[in-house]
Amino acid sequence: MKYIIAIIGLLVVFGLAFIASNNKKNIKIKPIILMVIIQVILAALLLNTKFGLVLVKGFADVFSKLLEYAASGISFVFGGLANKGEMSFFLNVLLPIVFISVLIGIFQHFKILPIIMKAIGLLLSKVNGMGKLESYNAVASAIVGQSEVFITVKKQLGLLPAHRLYTLCASAMSTVSMSIVGAYMTMIEPRYVVTALVINLFGGFIISSIINPYTVPEDEDILIIQDEEKQSFFEMLGEYIMDGFKVAVIVGAMLIGFVALMAGINNVFDMVFGISFQEILGYIFSPFAFIMGVPFSEAVQAGGIMATKLVTNEFVAMMDLAKIQESFSPRTLGIISVFLVSFANFSSIGIVAGAVKSLNEKKGNTVARFGLKLLFGATLVSVLSSVIVSIVL
Repeated sequence: MKYIIAIIGLLVVFGLAFIASNNKKNIKIKPIILMVIIQVILAALLLNTKFGLVLVKGFADVFSKLLEYAASGISFVFGGLANKGEMSFFLNVLLPIVFISVLIGIFQHFKILPIIMKAIGLLLSKVNGMGKLESYNAVASAIVGQSEVFITVKKQLGLLPAHRLYTLCASAMSTVSMSIVGAYMTMIEPRYVVTALVINLFGGFIISSIINPYTVPEDEDILIIQDEEKQSFFEMLGEYIMDGFKVAVIVGAMLIGFVALMAGINNVFDMVFGISFQEILGYIFSPFAFIMGVPFSEAVQAGGIMATKLVTNEFVAMMDLAKIQESFSPRTLGIISVFLVSFANFSSIGIVAGAVKSLNEKKGNTVARFGLKLLFGATLVSVLSSVIVSIVL
């Protein structure tokens, strides 16, 4: 039965993407089928094999050790502030982002990350039927983040037509940055975080290939990576420390605002209608939860978590999931966890458009105009990844 529902889920996702397509006649079927097969194989490998278990455990252990190192710095500064026996979300989940940001900066400074991103991007371009720039950008987004990635390709931004710009922005919104992965792993199972990271990469290409199909001419398929300004090692450290802290503070501020707003709206709806706002959203999103493989009895609650992620952000949704995870079966928990690991939410439209606008105002305005279509595509990527995972769980 789960395979029938998964097939229906795939057809719904592809159907919705097809309806939104701006060039239906130019959709390339072969790369799409190949990438779906790759997604299924990778999901099965990571979730159902000993090799995958070892790989995920190794990945999780690395981040666990990094969080320990980060904790030593946090304890030195805030040691007497945390309540004994209670976990402080800001101290234990958000502030480690600072240390991981520093590591990314070091790997960038010594030109290790650019080589990795370019090599993987060129390899992916052979599979996805897209340009080298699009493939590099997807990998880079998953490492350096959805706003920072555009700095690395700013030489080409002004030359890109709208359809190629859409694909770049869709990739940025469909993935998550490595600096935040450690924070996710403190909230949901690491194996689902790792699986989502990998299959979202291909999911972004699949949905973009349907919504926004095109062929890059050979003479235009050029990858120009912007080198960072020359800095001393310690200048770079200072910059990435501050960047990491800014991310932690911004996420913290957004959580304060969104959690408080959601609590207020829920309370008002409960008093007026006898049902919370999240429950209403849960009913609206429950059909999508069902085609993702969530049992009908759990679909409304799961739909509420999905809707929360869309209208607020993934951190708020992960916090809500942690509160009610005991009411979900292990399979549902895995499906919803994978759905949550992406930047597909309304606030990301502003973040991506703002990042591009800071580098090229004209292109930033172009991104803002197709912002809702970006969010639609990125959300379909999350649904697709969850459907794929439902096949192997």
